[in-house]
Amino acid sequence: MGERRGRPLPLAAYAVPSHARPPGEPAHIRKVVPVKQQVAQETSQPTAPVAARQQRPTLRVGVLGSGTVGTQVIRLLLEQADDFAARSGARLEITGVAVRDVDAPRDEAVPRDLLTDDAQAVATSNDIVIELIGGIEPARTLILAAFASGASVITGNKALIAAHGPELYAAAAEANTDFYYEAAVAGAIPVVYALRESMAGDRVTSVLGIVNGTTNYILDEMSTKGLSFEEALAAAQELGYAEADPTADVDGLDAAAKAAIIASLAFHTRVGMNDVEVEGIRSITADDIREAHASGCELKLLAIAQRREDEQASGISVRVHPALVPADHPLASVHGGFNAVLVEAEAAGRLMFYGQGAGGTPTASAVLSDVVAAAAHRVNGGQAPRESNYADLPILPPEQALTRYQIQLRVADAPGSLAAVAQVFGDHDVSINSVRQASYVDVGDELALVTIVTHAAPVSRLEAAVDGLRAQERVAEVVSTRRVEGL
Repeated sequence: MGERRGRPLPLAAYAVPSHARPPGEPAHIRKVVPVKQQVAQETSQPTAPVAARQQRPTLRVGVLGSGTVGTQVIRLLLEQADDFAARSGARLEITGVAVRDVDAPRDEAVPRDLLTDDAQAVATSNDIVIELIGGIEPARTLILAAFASGASVITGNKALIAAHGPELYAAAAEANTDFYYEAAVAGAIPVVYALRESMAGDRVTSVLGIVNGTTNYILDEMSTKGLSFEEALAAAQELGYAEADPTADVDGLDAAAKAAIIASLAFHTRVGMNDVEVEGIRSITADDIREAHASGCELKLLAIAQRREDEQASGISVRVHPALVPADHPLASVHGGFNAVLVEAEAAGRLMFYGQGAGGTPTASAVLSDVVAAAAHRVNGGQAPRESNYADLPILPPEQALTRYQIQLRVADAPGSLAAVAQVFGDHDVSINSVRQASYVDVGDELALVTIVTHAAPVSRLEAAVDGLRAQERVAEVVSTRRVEGL
């Protein structure tokens, strides 16, 4: 791999000095030069941009992994080298691409002379290391080695950050280098930057988002085409949206890792995977979709990070689960494999980020934005934001999360039934938002299918109300309960 080059001089060392100001001219006065004279000056000597371009330092870049995203990162770095040099202030030279099998067929965008199976060398002999292997190991060991060598690290590895974030932040701080991970949360959408930097002057109260394109595609196919879960999953796998083993996506684990990162950034508190309540979409049926439409809603798998401060509880709740979203809510119109994240803050109000949450080129866009930032810091000075966990807010148990329920019941079709049901909700301090009797299901002359939507309440009270309904003699069956968000 060759010897590691020394850290380049700041770009200021290569700057071309401007013409001296005439003696006695005030600093705030700018001399106006006629256009013809400007042209003559520019053609008689090298301009500052040209001189800077000729003298830019070179930064060595190593890439760990050459899958879908890694291939596009490499292609763009090579094809747009001049643009990246102008944006960052340095030439970015890819010195090696670590892969498991050097001889395996791969995209021609990746020069074969860059391939190596020595991942350790790539991790420890470069100024910037891009980790796109995924998983916990060997990614964790390689990133720690890169930090120890003084490299800046860019990754899209949400599982690793959710599991070992504090360790990685500490290693970056000890090495006094950068750690960037924009691609870990929502593909091309700049959610990490927004929460870590743009929202640093505000107090975030909640984050609500669709952060997994596979599950959104599946639910969208079920909603728009009437497919079953199994049929929609098969379609997603055929198109490459879902893996052969779709567990991480359909069981909500991928979204949970992203939710942990989002909550950590939004609330300045360390949140790990074990702090996230998770429910996937395997149980969603055609009846659930039909009931959602009858209620004027869409079903979405949501990642929710929420700050609660009231008389009953103080802290944050983080959860991933299917939820009904009103049709007029911004998240209801997010289709296919797209992602969207809705942030609410005390001063800024509501902000929404929308775009492609997966795919080689969109995700490469997020990776390369981090590369430019890291390179600029190595040339000009400065550093990425460090971990912010000063708030250290308590993680609330799932039963203290605030949400709404939509509860579908089969009840006796007789006078007094709704009053009896309403009494159960009142006994558990849960307020009813709406009641609707379904007309599309024939349950016989003696029963009625009733759908009730509550106002927001802690899950503990909502669950107690559901248990009370099951015990109520006029309730034949609690058919389903679904959470409602965005009302």
